[in-house]
Amino acid sequence: MKGIVLAGGTGSRLLPLTKLTNQHLLPIYDRPMIYYPIQTLVDADIRDILIVTGGRNAGDFLRLLGNGKHFGLAHINYTYQEGEGGIADALSLAEHFADGQKICVVLGDNIIEGNIRAAADRFRAQPHGAHILLKKVPDAERFGVAEVAAGHVVGIEEKPATPKSDYAVTGIYMYDSSVFDKIRTLVPSNRGELEITDVNNAYIREGTMTLSFLEGWWTDAGTFDSLLRAGNLVAQSAARKSTPLKADQKVIGEAARA
Repeated sequence: MKGIVLAGGTGSRLLPLTKLTNQHLLPIYDRPMIYYPIQTLVDADIRDILIVTGGRNAGDFLRLLGNGKHFGLAHINYTYQEGEGGIADALSLAEHFADGQKICVVLGDNIIEGNIRAAADRFRAQPHGAHILLKKVPDAERFGVAEVAAGHVVGIEEKPATPKSDYAVTGIYMYDSSVFDKIRTLVPSNRGELEITDVNNAYIREGTMTLSFLEGWWTDAGTFDSLLRAGNLVAQSAARKSTPLKADQKVIGEAARA
């Protein structure tokens, strides 16, 4: 399975910080935000990774990440998204990279405490379709919300005023190669974007969507409040592990071996 980190967008909710740099290069405690989704993929034994980015600071990703050697990688791939057409639009740029294989997509501002290795292994064994990770949250209306019945996802609503459950769809998605055909059938939403929720609902309609529940804490980091929360959660987790955090290359290596 190949990995894709979506790190484009304008980061308008984090202005004026994002006048100076891409949102996904902002710090979360002791490391740039982009480090966390990459580590999520590496911990799931995914070594072939594409970064989708855009904007004026796209070149900074190459300067920061290089070929990925700090993560134990031999190479990192990059591609550029022009404009801001939504998550599904950004994902469509990865079709050539995917080359017919299964993919695991992580949004660049998603930070997790746990490990998705078990979910990734489950999807590797799944003949086809998609797999999403859900997390129970107190503010489900901020997210895509999954309606679950008898262990199956029966529908997903994007930021509903009255959520049908408290299960948020985290920004971690696993798809087979048909995802790109599904994206080509989408029409822009009222926001003028191609919505990833529409992609997920297409898999639900064909009966090939499976789910896992994410263990440990999860947060995005796309607003000032969630950016602060992410830094605090990472700091608290580091304190519990009582691991020195001054040499980030050492920390990443230890996380990869965990």
